Amino acid sequence: MYARHLELVDFRSYEKLSIDLEAGPSVFVGPNGQGKTNLIEALGYVATLGSHRVATDAPLVRAGSDRAVVRTAIVHDGRELLVELEIVPGKANRARLNRAPASRPRDILGALRMVLFAPEDLSLVRGDPAERRGFLDELLVARQPRYAGVRADYDRVVKQRNALLRTAYLSRKTGAGSRDLSTLDVWDNHLALHGAELLAGRLELVTALRQPVEDAYNAVSQGKGTALIEYQSSLGDDLPGSDRALLAARLLEALAQARSSEIERGVTLVGPHRDELRLQLGDLPVKGYASHGECWSFALGMRLASFELLRSEGIEPVLVLDDVFAELDTSRRDRLAELVAGAGQTLVTCAVAGDVPPALQGARYDVAGGEVHRVL
Repeated sequence: MYARHLELVDFRSYEKLSIDLEAGPSVFVGPNGQGKTNLIEALGYVATLGSHRVATDAPLVRAGSDRAVVRTAIVHDGRELLVELEIVPGKANRARLNRAPASRPRDILGALRMVLFAPEDLSLVRGDPAERRGFLDELLVARQPRYAGVRADYDRVVKQRNALLRTAYLSRKTGAGSRDLSTLDVWDNHLALHGAELLAGRLELVTALRQPVEDAYNAVSQGKGTALIEYQSSLGDDLPGSDRALLAARLLEALAQARSSEIERGVTLVGPHRDELRLQLGDLPVKGYASHGECWSFALGMRLASFELLRSEGIEPVLVLDDVFAELDTSRRDRLAELVAGAGQTLVTCAVAGDVPPALQGARYDVAGGEVHRVL
């Protein structure tokens, strides 16, 4: 799989842009602030319907415009697919596949599979649990796009359930209004149903990802420490595998036990939204104990493991290395280049072309002043 063409209209700093891409490695070179990462962000939005830099769509639209458009032609197994996204902050985005309207934007998920490593990925090891849950869910959707719907359904249930609990909490605090919780059992059942599906998917993913993470970390760090990942559930450690029915029963049981605390605090305390992906080097947690270099290696190992897992399952994702070589020493640069040299398409951004190892010096594009030029 590779992105053959990218066209942007009013996306970030680009009023209009149209560039052809090719398989193999490509390097985008230019000073910071010239729009290199904007190109990667646009492709990432097609792959995930989200940005790795911001939480909302408004910053993606060029100042003075009311919408942005991203079009990309994707080649997979010799066939080409045109994906178009119209991004309108505050309104529902619109999507088209081969110029035919999609019923909803998430129908395009899976058309472009991409693994992105960027400086922001340090938050995977140093940030809060939400960063690691997001990592799992993004990869889960890349493996099986149907999980985008599962996650959306689960998030909707948690939001509705929290609203009900919050209303009851405020009523109790102020002494005003009723504390009608008669529908809480209904929301418990919905949460158990969708939560069990999401939890099972995450557990299966972590099992599949465990060895690739260890292997990738060892490859990058030359075996300095053993990288471990473990799923830590709000249901406890004795989970019944990934059996959906048993997980749903456990969720209902935990919700019943937590109900008085939830009413007291006005928030849902049980479910996948409270879970954690535990990262360790040997017997110690990465967060708070690992050095800066070890954190970089662990984050890079997680992304490389994602890439290898997708590729081993017959999905050849586009690999993106966004401004990462400047952060790595020479030995790590060379090892990284060796590990990804065989990728179907690798897109690299950098401020200095010399930072990129020779193995990844393929097609070159200069980025400056809102323009992108192929260097022949």
